[in-house]
Amino acid sequence: MQKIEAIIQPSKLDAVKDALLEAGIEGMTILEARGHGRQKGHTEFYRGREYTVDLLPKVKIEIVVPDELKEKTLAAIIGAARTGKIGDGKIFVTKVDEAIRIRNDERGETAL
Repeated sequence: MQKIEAIIQPSKLDAVKDALLEAGIEGMTILEARGHGRQKGHTEFYRGREYTVDLLPKVKIEIVVPDELKEKTLAAIIGAARTGKIGDGKIFVTKVDEAIRIRNDERGETAL
């Protein structure tokens, strides 16, 4: 099993969710996050004063999938989230040793 964590722009969330559902991925966790990468934020004016916004709003999607769905999941996220501009986001993939469904103690891929 693989855990896929994708950090994307909030405006791309609906497109990524739709692409994942179309790819057959149903279970996901979505978190609101703030951060920055190479774009380092930007400056804004509010009531005549300039201030720096260095932590930009992002969305983090966490998905655990069987090994055979990893590439299909990555392709769905990349296809829906890519704009070609700085700030599109990142994807991290890690190995999951065990998954357990709390309700009935199912283990492994059946718990997904």
